[in-house]
Amino acid sequence: MVARRAGAERGVALRLPARRLRAVYRRLLAAYGPQGWWPADDGPFEVMVGAVLTQNTAWSNVERAIANLRAAGALDAEVLARAPRERLARWIRPAGYFNVKARRLQAFCRFYVAAGGLRALDALPTPALRARLLDVHGIGPETADDMLLYAFGRPVFVVDAYTRRLLVRLGIASGDEPYDAIRLGFERALGPDVPLYNEYHALVVAHAKAHCRVRPRCAGCPLRRLCPSAKSP
Repeated sequence: MVARRAGAERGVALRLPARRLRAVYRRLLAAYGPQGWWPADDGPFEVMVGAVLTQNTAWSNVERAIANLRAAGALDAEVLARAPRERLARWIRPAGYFNVKARRLQAFCRFYVAAGGLRALDALPTPALRARLLDVHGIGPETADDMLLYAFGRPVFVVDAYTRRLLVRLGIASGDEPYDAIRLGFERALGPDVPLYNEYHALVVAHAKAHCRVRPRCAGCPLRRLCPSAKSP
């Protein structure tokens, strides 16, 4: 049965079944193992850069773009904020949509520098920090929550298209719920748990790529017994 969405449009959490969500997590972890997200050699700022660059592209492409920035000595907020737009676009070209992402990354870096950098931002309460991030050009809820969870270690669940697809196929969401209704639903069902959120999101991505695709591969799916949408073998 689809979870009730009473008041979801007003920011109320979607009512998600905690026991079932935890059962899904256990099965995914057993199937795929710890994912070790977020890979970053240069700490939280690299995570934030990656969160901007990974929009609408594969992580392997982001790694190439970040490698270009590192090789150019440009993996630094002040350097990126001052860089000529055309040069920045060339550096991040592997990530795709490089002109758009150059504008977004530069807007974020200028915000980051003006705000006082990591220490000043990390001193903000999570709701205030999230609101500040969402005010930056090109930073939507998913990107902001990637930063909050993986760079700042805040208990904020990241919702992406894979999460929606999985919830719909499990029969616990309709798929058209507001972003924050789903996010709050996970957070209330699972409690504030940064390591759990970190691993859960990564496992959903791994599962969506392996089995829960647009055209699902139900054979061998670790969630088959929990999924009313599973196709017969």
